[in-house]
Amino acid sequence: MGSLSVNLCGMELSNPVIPASGTFGYGYEYAELYDINELGTFSFKGTTKEPRFGNPTPRIAECTAGMINAVGLQNPGVEAVIARELPKLKKVFHKPVMANVSGFSVSDYAYTCEKLDKEPQVGWLEVNVSCPNVHGGGMSFGTCPEAAAEVTRAVKAVTKKPVIIKLSPNVTDIVSIAKACEEAGADGISLINTLLGMRIDLRTRKPVIANTMGGFSGPAIFPVAVRMVYQVAHAVNIPVIGMGGVQSAEDVIEMMLAGATAVEVGAANLVNPFASRDIVRALPETMAKYGIENLRDIIGGVKNG
Repeated sequence: MGSLSVNLCGMELSNPVIPASGTFGYGYEYAELYDINELGTFSFKGTTKEPRFGNPTPRIAECTAGMINAVGLQNPGVEAVIARELPKLKKVFHKPVMANVSGFSVSDYAYTCEKLDKEPQVGWLEVNVSCPNVHGGGMSFGTCPEAAAEVTRAVKAVTKKPVIIKLSPNVTDIVSIAKACEEAGADGISLINTLLGMRIDLRTRKPVIANTMGGFSGPAIFPVAVRMVYQVAHAVNIPVIGMGGVQSAEDVIEMMLAGATAVEVGAANLVNPFASRDIVRALPETMAKYGIENLRDIIGGVKNG
């Protein structure tokens, strides 16, 4: 059997499959269904400084080959995550976990990351810069290289663990943002977060989502994600985590050929709670089918021309 292991920012993963933040809770919910230690790791629910109730409902809309969500980062706040969620997780997950962090100001990000960095269970900090900057006119930190770099620098100043910046695809030039984060000290880049989408109810003529718009994810966005992962991986010298519409072992291999060191699985977990586990289990056979001995050998292995 070929080797599934990869090295992510200096830490070994038994395989590159990582359930994405917001689709896997704090992990222990899925541990009731299967042994989540089969996964490389997972990224837990986006955590903020203060508790958040999230957006008004309805906040989920189905689409062809995907879904829209505007959950609004509902979470109990970093103190409660450390006091309540991580101890529950420790009983069922025996690997380092990826902590996903959101914020609405640079100081928010720094505060939450500094707290989570001290937790022995946390292996990596995945910093979601797709949030609106309340001090910057509500514009997302991830839409401007300078703002994304500012968050990166602030988080790196108060942490010791690898910092992975999660980028929004709703930008003109994602490469310039990735490079700005790398220059500011990021240890890795993860992409893509959701695309911005909208549905309208024909009967009421109102948006289906109470928030009007939301994040579009699912298999429909996969080619966009592969393209952006390819562009970013070829422009930076730090590891890239690819995500966006991944639903099979073949998709994982395609993302890795584009340049991803590891691959996150998001919406697929909401359709089938066993999706990530099934992908891990399908990898050896899929590797054999395509003549792949070691997964780490194919990272960025796409041939041009």
